[in-house]
Amino acid sequence: MTLPKKTQVRGVKVGVVVGEISGDNLAANLIRSLRCYYPDLAFEGVLGPELLKENGHSLYPMDRLAVMGLIEPLARAREILSIRRRLIQHFIKDPPDLFIGIDAPDFNLRLELKLKQHGIRTVHYVSPSVWAWRRGRIHLIKKAVDLMLTLFPFETKFYQEHQVPVCFVGHPLADIIPFETDQERFKKTLMLENNQPLIAILPGSRRNEIKYLGEIFLKTARLCFEKRDDLQFIAPLVSEEHRKSFLELCQRIAPALPIKVFVGNAHAAIAVADAVLVTSGTATLEVMLHKKPMVVAYRMHPLTYQIARWLVKVPFIALPNLLAGEGLVPEYIQGSAKPEILAEALLKCLSPNFDREKLIKKFGELHQSLKQNASEKAAQAIVSILNE
Repeated sequence: MTLPKKTQVRGVKVGVVVGEISGDNLAANLIRSLRCYYPDLAFEGVLGPELLKENGHSLYPMDRLAVMGLIEPLARAREILSIRRRLIQHFIKDPPDLFIGIDAPDFNLRLELKLKQHGIRTVHYVSPSVWAWRRGRIHLIKKAVDLMLTLFPFETKFYQEHQVPVCFVGHPLADIIPFETDQERFKKTLMLENNQPLIAILPGSRRNEIKYLGEIFLKTARLCFEKRDDLQFIAPLVSEEHRKSFLELCQRIAPALPIKVFVGNAHAAIAVADAVLVTSGTATLEVMLHKKPMVVAYRMHPLTYQIARWLVKVPFIALPNLLAGEGLVPEYIQGSAKPEILAEALLKCLSPNFDREKLIKKFGELHQSLKQNASEKAAQAIVSILNE
């Protein structure tokens, strides 16, 4: 793909749909880069808080799409399908110059297909895990998208093999997070006044993740504290609603636990931590980029898990392990995600015998491979399509 020179063109409008916090952050960075080419860029769709800061128009709240798994969305299928149907009608009636679906493939790909059939150009940013499971989706992707933007290098080959236009852009977090972080500055940000060993707890950004993992993570923390009373804990949550839910769990499960629970500042929390207990997902990438030891866990609806076991064709769930092609960090799924197992793995990360330097070196190599100036590269690819 020939990348364009920066020329400012006015009057461009795009549609954008994001389904969760990580996608909202990606999209906000992309919009800022696109405005270097189109200063008067206008956009609307389903937006999160970061996109709203960029003065976009949200037609529906983002959290209405933020559901996980295979079974859970069925409970809200009527509402979700209604939102998609109305978005299709809206964009066909008032077509944008381009539609950008950010992740959320089960929602966005069908939306993109309908829009493309009506002559609207479509870009999908963040590849679905089609290389790992439900590979038949590649046929829908070929029909639905004019360009797939991938975050990880191993994804590109799969699309090239299936003749889908693709551009590897790297991950914006790899550009944002420095190779070395100033821990003392972040400690001041979080008002941490001592140097006791610190464990960060990241139970996820979706509602159901708090349900399935919040209690397990707090029981894990309680076990760690029982074995090492010099530990302290922090938990950054994505919203005030999540913070309140998590605090209620704290009071019920671990009222004596020395833990600070707050909204936002996840980067700071990871940066100051000595080890991290984290839900599988984008957060594992953030922890890797901060070069921190981690223990990864995930639980879901039992039926979702059984279906996933039949369909998933990759040996790992954690992004650091997928990127490295080996088990760099311990990961525990469903029945193996038990507090006693997770606590033992976390305490091992804090042990003097733990080879922290080896892990940091490997994480640094992976960080370098993803540092591509992603938002600018994605913007250039989109400008190329708009210029066609």
